[in-house]
Amino acid sequence: MKIYTKGGDAGETSLFGGQRVRKDTSRVEAYGAVDELNAILGLAVAELEDKDLIELLRVIQASLFDLGGELATPDVEERQERGKAMPRVSEPDVAELESWIDRLEGELEPLRSFVLPGGARAAALLHLARTICRRAERRVVSLSEKEAVQPVVLRYLNRLSDLFFVLARVVNRRSGVVEPTWVGRER
Repeated sequence: MKIYTKGGDAGETSLFGGQRVRKDTSRVEAYGAVDELNAILGLAVAELEDKDLIELLRVIQASLFDLGGELATPDVEERQERGKAMPRVSEPDVAELESWIDRLEGELEPLRSFVLPGGARAAALLHLARTICRRAERRVVSLSEKEAVQPVVLRYLNRLSDLFFVLARVVNRRSGVVEPTWVGRER
């Protein structure tokens, strides 16, 4: 099978189920941002050596793939009702993120100032993942103003960005890199 279909050459793409839409619709923007987030996580994984963090990020990547599929499916509720199973983000996924955050925060000193993105390369990539996750969240908010999106998706993305912040701090600590912190400039 060829990777190219030429079907998107005029600025349209197919959603799951076959519906054709413009590539700049809210739905495509939302799942595109989730895809971009997944890609940066692949880069972060390539930079990590900590097997527990790699495993955690691989689980998140699989969940993001499911979330992208959910966002690319305009009639996900209808498909579920017809018995066509589809992986979806759920409350247990949010609880799992919270559990990881709580566990990883146990490795860290309390925050005493604002942390600047940076430090070890993998930490900097996780900070970038955090900002891409926030963008994905904003895109899903935009989509939810026009079409139904299950509220748990927004909770998941919100918690996920918190996890990336904590992960970046953990990577810096485990790498022995001092976190860059914000110091106000005198003017």
